Amino acid sequence: MKILVMSWEFPPRIVGGIARHVSELYPELVKLGHEIHLITPEFGHAPLYEIVEGVRVHRIPVSGGNDFFHWIANMNESMGSHGGKLMLEEGPFDIIHAHDWVVGDGAIALKHNFKVPLIATIHATEHGRHNGIHTDTQRYISGKEELLAYNAWRIIVCTDYMRREVERVLHTPWDKIDVIYNGIRPEKKRRHEYFHAQDFRRQFAEDSEKIVYYVGRMTYEKGVSVLLNAAPKVLSEMGGGVKFVIIGGGNTDNLKKQAWDMGIWHKCYFTGFMSDEYLDKFQTIADCAVFPSLYEPFGIVALESFASRVPVVVSDTGGFPEVVQHTKTGIVTYTNNPDSLAWGILEVLKNPGYRQWLVDNAYEDLQRRFSWPKLAKQTEDVYKRVVQERSQVVW
Repeated sequence: MKILVMSWEFPPRIVGGIARHVSELYPELVKLGHEIHLITPEFGHAPLYEIVEGVRVHRIPVSGGNDFFHWIANMNESMGSHGGKLMLEEGPFDIIHAHDWVVGDGAIALKHNFKVPLIATIHATEHGRHNGIHTDTQRYISGKEELLAYNAWRIIVCTDYMRREVERVLHTPWDKIDVIYNGIRPEKKRRHEYFHAQDFRRQFAEDSEKIVYYVGRMTYEKGVSVLLNAAPKVLSEMGGGVKFVIIGGGNTDNLKKQAWDMGIWHKCYFTGFMSDEYLDKFQTIADCAVFPSLYEPFGIVALESFASRVPVVVSDTGGFPEVVQHTKTGIVTYTNNPDSLAWGILEVLKNPGYRQWLVDNAYEDLQRRFSWPKLAKQTEDVYKRVVQERSQVVW
């Protein structure tokens, strides 16, 4: 099969989880014998055309706009015209696969022009991110999501939770939506050449302190403030022997002020952005990973912790309870509840045997439910179904 993929993120452009999803799924589809052409905006010094693990990557120039939405409009125009050229020169294509609303306009135009069925992966919704639609900007984005969902032959989402959300929020028929989990390559977390773990650890904490960390974006929906609110209880039960390490770029002024006002500043370390290589090392010396999100369609960060053999404590929002099995592969706590979160963290810190058991189960679960070769096979099944259905209709 010949697939045209459209994504506004692809390494080295990494904004959220889409880049990783796209860059790890499609090499597996190439191995299954499919020809994949991926269109994405140019970025830095990355070549305009290259083959990455069998995927033909076309990076297209996008003229700058006055704002993000203007830039998106320009990007869709470029994607549409380059996609049209590809369809004519390399075609015929069997499927167009668009990732999120950002590339929706270009994908929809190509679908209608070439009468090729469109599949959309919806990674999150504007409604979910903001717990409702409150502004004109949110309304605009939600409208674009709905348009993409309407135009898609089938929709792929990453959890049952997201299936319910897309059905409700984007008014999509239930039986048009397929659930395929996100995956991970655990081998990417292979241990490093030897490094002095104790010295490395001392950059972050005293020898007597356990390390509890959060890694991710510093947005409201990620719930970092809930972790800070849980910290005093954890500290009092652990005799102060804990350091909370907050990893991620973005504006942390509010969070720093919160830590200062609560009197726990000396027990918090805001690292800013951390490279993958450094983070891999850091995870080998950490004691507990905490993801207290208020909204989380899937939670790939939990899988990364599974792969790094760090025990995880998450909130029971969105897809997390599907990804992390409570008391089997991690601890699931009540969303936006600092007491519950503190309880979860203490369960991990106080019980080394239990902690090891969780880590071992979680690592096993990666192979069972979250391996890319298995997920690629499920994606291929959706493609085959759509191609078969398309062959039976006159467009």
